[in-house]
Amino acid sequence: MGSGGASLASYRRLVAGNPNFRRLWLAQIVSELGDWFYALSIYNLLLQLTGNAASVGLAVVLQVLPATFIGPTAGVVNDRSSRRRVMIAADLARAAIVLGMLLVRTRGTVWLVYPLLLAETLMAAFFEPARNAVIPNITSAGALLTANTLASVTWSFNLAAGSTLGGLAAVLLGRDAVFVLNSLSFLASAYLISRMRFAEPHLASAEPLRPRDLADFSPILEGARYVRGRPRLLATVFVKAGLGFMGANNVLLPLLGERVFPVRLGNLSAQRGALLGMSLLMGARGVGALLGPFVSSAWAGDRHERLRFGILLGFLLAACGYVAVGLAGSAWHAIAAVILAHAGGSTIWVFSTTLLQTYTEDQYRGRVFSAELGFCMLTISASSYLAGLAVDWGIPVRTFAAGMGLAMLLPAAVWALVLRFSRE
Repeated sequence: MGSGGASLASYRRLVAGNPNFRRLWLAQIVSELGDWFYALSIYNLLLQLTGNAASVGLAVVLQVLPATFIGPTAGVVNDRSSRRRVMIAADLARAAIVLGMLLVRTRGTVWLVYPLLLAETLMAAFFEPARNAVIPNITSAGALLTANTLASVTWSFNLAAGSTLGGLAAVLLGRDAVFVLNSLSFLASAYLISRMRFAEPHLASAEPLRPRDLADFSPILEGARYVRGRPRLLATVFVKAGLGFMGANNVLLPLLGERVFPVRLGNLSAQRGALLGMSLLMGARGVGALLGPFVSSAWAGDRHERLRFGILLGFLLAACGYVAVGLAGSAWHAIAAVILAHAGGSTIWVFSTTLLQTYTEDQYRGRVFSAELGFCMLTISASSYLAGLAVDWGIPVRTFAAGMGLAMLLPAAVWALVLRFSRE
């Protein structure tokens, strides 16, 4: 491959000159901003009504684990039907689901949070593989890294802005307004995607989707054989599963904000100070995730060897960052460490996505990205729920954060072996 790198000019050309990508990108902006407003309010609601860290851990599990189980079916649907239509249907369903959170008012109704999160996650498990699979259909091969970097930088900006502004919105407008805003964001996303017009080559060779295909394992086994026969692709499918070791940050950052680094300003109540503390740490996660791929993509260009080595560097940055979070003496030190860790994590995400899109033929992309998402969500859910239980059992939040950083050395070591025994 060539050595061209992502630049500001290349991002501008991609957005200005590619209407399909621009609409997908705008859909990402509006829906993800709503998501981060929403997530923070959900975590705060659970901590307020239950007082248990495990309740947040369970919420995170329900936001990620179902993707592991629905992934095979989602992959088949995405490879046998229009991925554009799959994304629209998933957005419309999520718009209705999140409004159900308005019914959660008391400790007695808090149980409703969990089935609603489950339903929303199932829809996301159809949407995300479809989005990743269509990017190569609407961009050139040379623009893949630019497209994925922009998508990641946008996700990161949405996290930083959404977490910070979401905390303020919840404080000023209340949680109900946040839930309504998130529902509207999904409707806006569905509208933008409905205006996309592009070819979907996988439909030309795909058999019509039949109800029995959703329970038929033969398409899944076909996809598994395809991946197994390509060692480079097989190793890359599991990269985000290693990144999932860091998934406990979804539990740890709200807890650190509430219990260790709450904001104390003037007459601000303890509850609101805790909410703003969460916002700052979640925002720092977004800043790191924004900076990581923006800097690393300019270095890597479209060189596969640099993309692969960059994944190893990302694992090491993530490990160092969370060990430093555990040792942080102040909120500012913790914020800097979170930025470092998630700069590494987002680099892993962008580079592995780009490699998978390059390695995988179009007719298999739905199944490959569904499998990758499933493995990632499995490790995220396990680490998140373990974090909630560990804190409730008395393990300090700082200690668990440092332990999570050390755990990231395991996937780093495995990927180092992959690099050692495989060559471009």
